[in-house]
Amino acid sequence: MGAPPISVAAGRPNILWISLEDTSPDLGCYGDSYAVTPNIDRLAAQGCRYSQAFTHAGVCAPSRSGIITGMYPTSIGTHFMRCKGVPPSQVKCFTEYLRAAGYYCTNDNKTDYNFDAPLTAWDENRRGAHWRNRPSKETPFFAVINLTTTHESQVRLPEAQLAARRKTLSAEELHDPAKAPLPPYYPDTPVVRRDMANYYDNLTFTDKEVGRILKQLEDDGLAENTVVFFWGDHGRGLPRHKRWIYDSGVHVPLVVRWPGNLQPGSVSDELVAFVDFAPTLLSLAGVEIPLHLQGQAFLGAKKAKPREYIYAARDRMDETLDIIRAVRDKRWKYIRNYRPDLPYAQHITYMDEMPTMKEWRRLAAAEQLEGPQRIFFQPAKPVEELYDTAADPHEIDNLAGDPKHAATLGRLRAAHEAWRETTGDLGLIPEADLIERSRPRGEWATAADPEIAVTSGKATITCETDTASIAYRVGQPAGRWLLYSGPVAVKPGTMIEAKACRLGFKDSATVTARVP
Repeated sequence: MGAPPISVAAGRPNILWISLEDTSPDLGCYGDSYAVTPNIDRLAAQGCRYSQAFTHAGVCAPSRSGIITGMYPTSIGTHFMRCKGVPPSQVKCFTEYLRAAGYYCTNDNKTDYNFDAPLTAWDENRRGAHWRNRPSKETPFFAVINLTTTHESQVRLPEAQLAARRKTLSAEELHDPAKAPLPPYYPDTPVVRRDMANYYDNLTFTDKEVGRILKQLEDDGLAENTVVFFWGDHGRGLPRHKRWIYDSGVHVPLVVRWPGNLQPGSVSDELVAFVDFAPTLLSLAGVEIPLHLQGQAFLGAKKAKPREYIYAARDRMDETLDIIRAVRDKRWKYIRNYRPDLPYAQHITYMDEMPTMKEWRRLAAAEQLEGPQRIFFQPAKPVEELYDTAADPHEIDNLAGDPKHAATLGRLRAAHEAWRETTGDLGLIPEADLIERSRPRGEWATAADPEIAVTSGKATITCETDTASIAYRVGQPAGRWLLYSGPVAVKPGTMIEAKACRLGFKDSATVTARVP
């Protein structure tokens, strides 16, 4: 059941995000007996663990695009892996709303939003960005710390590097490949088991980093008035997990600790989508939620009615095309393959570097796969897939053709089609056409140069580009770039600089003015 707030927090809380890459709910607090994650488990014991949290994409860039905007990437043209989308003019990084409300926002340090992060998104966006750098202890903060050791690339590091990392773990913390839990669609070989053990070792190594971050918060006396979110950006970085919109690719861990408001050790089965993160943070901070956001708050004063469905999409992954959509309630999962002529096991160069993928392909070529292991290598996909995730958590028994489940299939199909229509899913438009529409002839638009006017000791900055955001800084030497949200008091003789930014555009030139 859900974990409702115990009381209303006084004032504006600080907010800390700790995010992991390529991580499924493979944690002790989620009942995984193979995992060794004591710090994350302790955090869950102090807060609420969400059992039904999902991203809308099984890969980092589209996933993070939706997180930072509160919009489905399929609605704003950022759904292709590592594209440079041009979102509609009203779309902004939600951190701008927090900055305008007085929050100090830091990001250490990954963005990967499928558009370049603008100056206006963060007070600090660099390695080492930290809440400790805020201008005063009274300034509320939103800090993001992205930990990368769980990334797909770290599973297949050269053995010498992996061995060096293992030396930092005790014998009790190391994972025996012979005991590694394998999904039924994987071949059971030493190569596959070694990859899985490496992934879990990396999780344990990263768990120690999580512990160090939480200790910093405690050492600073901030633990009691900071809402801590812990999450993974999509499923584990192994084949048929990362990049896919089966639960193995989109079901993620989410733990929230909010002292005095979320019951310690509680568990919520409320469906949470990544597009819900932005409105939830605005709700916690007491900031008005823009109407164009497609997510909904699951905490705070603006908490919405629990959602009925979550949605997910897969489009081009690196050099390989596909178009797949999914909708899920708390039990049932519907998948629509818009390119059923394409096999699951298309080649993706980066994915194919993983030893597990090489092993799987080797055994497929030798016709040595058995049972569910063969599904991934079928020459084509079914148009529709339906899974009972309670009875079949690995999603290998497709029930779409079973008359007993026709009503469920029809309900979820209708939900999917309604979502595509109401959100303006761009997935069926060829990428080349979308690029030409948003960036004609391949030419980048540039935000208009801002204009600075000073009257009665206040600087007003405007820009002709529709809904462009403006960054400014004052003094010589100039300070950090600030977000312009209204007239700025300036002293005579002060130098002021301004730059206009819009997502998917090139920044304007820097305009300079000296206050008379």
